[in-house]
Amino acid sequence: MSAAVELRDAAAAHGAASVWSGVDLDLAQGEFVGILGPNGAGKSTFLAVLLGLLQLSAGSASVLGAPPGERRERIGYLPQRRSFDQSVRVRGRDIVALGLEGTRWGTPLPLLGGRRRAEARARIDAVLEDVGASAYADRPIGECSGGEQQRLLIAQALVRAPALLLLDEPLESLDLPNQASVSALAARFCREHGITVVLVAHDVNPLLPYLDRVVYFAGGRAVAGTPAQVITTATLSALYGAGVEVLERSDGRLVVVGQPDMHTHHGH
Repeated sequence: MSAAVELRDAAAAHGAASVWSGVDLDLAQGEFVGILGPNGAGKSTFLAVLLGLLQLSAGSASVLGAPPGERRERIGYLPQRRSFDQSVRVRGRDIVALGLEGTRWGTPLPLLGGRRRAEARARIDAVLEDVGASAYADRPIGECSGGEQQRLLIAQALVRAPALLLLDEPLESLDLPNQASVSALAARFCREHGITVVLVAHDVNPLLPYLDRVVYFAGGRAVAGTPAQVITTATLSALYGAGVEVLERSDGRLVVVGQPDMHTHHGH
């Protein structure tokens, strides 16, 4: 498989502050990739680089065979969790329709002619059906549950049939059944449509049945490999430069203990 994302000796910074450096990475087309690490380690920064919203401070990057930012029309993007309270009366399908202006990620659609409007409606209906959101797509999004809202937002990111789907913490604030459901949904699109899915998460457990690869950011560095290769005592201890232990609980969940700033890094 050819690479969807390539980084070579890449470094990112915010102003004078380095976020991570020395990152070498190849993500193949059609892979399901989990981006993990503690708060502030640079997971969302990594997505910003892929989107062309932040230039590398060193090294090089290629996204879908071009410099970051040049293939935006082929990228679906779901930002960090947005929730809509009951006062939001916009229909779910209208939220999905915003994704058709994919290079701007949320800019309202221009006025469409009759044929284009019909084509857009058909595409929206198809993606709503595909994510299992047709039953509530005509309801105000503020009346939908958290899991239903997230499915509609994923549909928005998918409506242009992207080659690369970037999901920034889509499991945040969801209960465990909805975390499992959204993880399975992302995996299905990866497998059935050959989409490269890059999903940022704090807890790897809902993703473990589906992931091909993990990229773990910590301490200004990154390691990549299969979950079995990366989420280990030896690998994370080396990454943090400190004693870290990975334990498996009786329910099968992994717990990372001993890393710095435990109050922000639990639950991996």
